[in-house]
Amino acid sequence: MATVMQKIKDIEDEMARTQKNKATAHHLGLLKAKLAKLRRELLTPSSKGGGGAGEGFDVTKSGDARVGLVGFPSVGKSTLLNKLTGTFSEVASYEFTTLTCIPGVIMYRGAKIQLLDLPGIIEGAKDGKGRGRQVISTARTCNCILIVLDAIKPITHKRLIEKELEGFGIRLNKEPPNLTFRKKDKGGINFTTTVANTHLDLETVKAICSEYRIHNADITLRYDATADDLIDVIEGSRIYMPCIYVLNKIDQITLEELEILDKLPHYCPVSAHLEWNLDGLLDMIWEYLDLTRIYTKPKGMNPDYEDPVILSSKKRTVEDFCIRIHKDMLKQFKYALVWGSSVKHKPQRVGKDHELEDEDVVQIIKKV
Repeated sequence: MATVMQKIKDIEDEMARTQKNKATAHHLGLLKAKLAKLRRELLTPSSKGGGGAGEGFDVTKSGDARVGLVGFPSVGKSTLLNKLTGTFSEVASYEFTTLTCIPGVIMYRGAKIQLLDLPGIIEGAKDGKGRGRQVISTARTCNCILIVLDAIKPITHKRLIEKELEGFGIRLNKEPPNLTFRKKDKGGINFTTTVANTHLDLETVKAICSEYRIHNADITLRYDATADDLIDVIEGSRIYMPCIYVLNKIDQITLEELEILDKLPHYCPVSAHLEWNLDGLLDMIWEYLDLTRIYTKPKGMNPDYEDPVILSSKKRTVEDFCIRIHKDMLKQFKYALVWGSSVKHKPQRVGKDHELEDEDVVQIIKKV
């Protein structure tokens, strides 16, 4: 581990020393690719050696969505979990109170949202310090991340946590790069772009690909991509997820400071101890999770508005709805009747490819 750590430090030092200009872009691209490969080695260490995953980290996924609380020690993550879910996570004014992963469940708008209180991250977690690897590996399984920040501590904490998560391949509030990468058997590196490119040229692309031992590939850019974007696509293990910056302990700062912080994007100021703005935080979590509620209607009965079926906004067809209820339902599926904003008529007959909207009512008609 130490040798990998040393290699990472050497590359980071060299990148810090290198001036950024067109002449060094090729060299920097190569260093970034080497760094990404070494980070992957840290994430998936060899199976040799003792030391398991650590008690309390392998929490079973339950509910409709999973939200992780990430932050430095003693910023109020446990208090926030206690107030939102009623679960008891030990709270104290000294650092590193929470040592394992504590799960809790919020029932909100008919959805069960699992909230995970992860132990405090320390700087260098991405390089295996502290319990960083387990914490961030668990964070990768979440649908949304809440980065809890202390309002009285400087904003630099936000940058440090972002750097740790970026190092583990978690991309916050970003879309996957709009570029196509396809390996082939022969023909060398074919690099095409539909826009003017300022970051990547053929030499840099070839250098990055050769680091991954890829000598034949088609690469198409549809926007001004950077070397990091190309490395992310080649690595393929990147996770793109929404993130909310929860600014805790706002009762200890002035109103002027709060007004400035409130203008920042993806921020939600709260006071977990005094229960200020927790409703606003729940609304923001719901908005960022982007879930779709579908109500079921048994034949000849009123719709069941108490217990909706929760679908992801990316997978919300009638077929997904059937699979969510039971995997054998599709075999008997004839058509569906839908009431709601996704159809013109009330009700309307639809097939299994029809896309549903939030709060639609669905009745499945089975084959006789």
